[in-house]
Amino acid sequence: MMVKSGVWRAFKDDSRIAASLLRLHFHDCFVNGCDGSILLDDSEDFKGEKNALPNRNSVRGFDVIEDIKTDIESACPLTVSCADIVALAAREAVVLTGGPYWPVPLGRRDSLTASEQAANTNLPSPFEPLENITAKFVSLGLDFKDVVVLSGAHTIGFAQCFVFKHRLFNFKGSGQPDPNLAASSDLLSKLTDTCPNVDSSNSNLAALDAASVVKFDNAYYVNLMNNVGLLDSDQILMSDSNAAALVKSYSENPYLFSRDFAVSMVKMGKIGVMTGSDGVIRAKCGFPG
Repeated sequence: MMVKSGVWRAFKDDSRIAASLLRLHFHDCFVNGCDGSILLDDSEDFKGEKNALPNRNSVRGFDVIEDIKTDIESACPLTVSCADIVALAAREAVVLTGGPYWPVPLGRRDSLTASEQAANTNLPSPFEPLENITAKFVSLGLDFKDVVVLSGAHTIGFAQCFVFKHRLFNFKGSGQPDPNLAASSDLLSKLTDTCPNVDSSNSNLAALDAASVVKFDNAYYVNLMNNVGLLDSDQILMSDSNAAALVKSYSENPYLFSRDFAVSMVKMGKIGVMTGSDGVIRAKCGFPG
């Protein structure tokens, strides 16, 4: 209830935070397991994950987790890990935006260290080919279906312009927009307004799923069927026949997507967890002690 209340407080002031908390969980689990390492500030002993290229100036929600941790520490000190709070907050964020509920197994322990290099290496990039992204999932015990299902998290949230701007002005070095986006002149016009072809627009934000920005639904897959996925790594799912078949199923059946998303989130939340006497329960999420 404390996690739920903390997420709700944050969401009331900033609806973007739901997607940010979901992404925080994903970026935590993909780097040395779901161990709260993404929350650690740099120290004399290590360079943490916060300033890794996939996270710098883009991963958010650290203050929300820290506020929830403070509440929980006052009620039951050194009992609930930061990693568990991140996992619970992600679930609450999805439920709050209309998505599915899933059981979050608890008992994760926190790491004492973090690695900027591991974050740079392990996190999937929106610029990578589908086989590279899939290989990163498989190396962690996930599978191809999880790639397609967890990509559906892009039904909420925003992307910075620099991540997709090449698709608006210079697709594959052509000096022209991506033909898929050009075919949807309304969307292309909106995106070029948001992301004009100047460096100063790089950090501007555009909705990953303009059809329902803060509603967790299956519109992301409908967008892919219409060839208007925002990121290369979104639309690339349609280039693989197996992925495209799943996209089609999810675009037609929101309940199927909700069910499969919940299953994949439970799987993801179990990556590389430390339990028992491994790791620690950190008193503050930003510090190892």
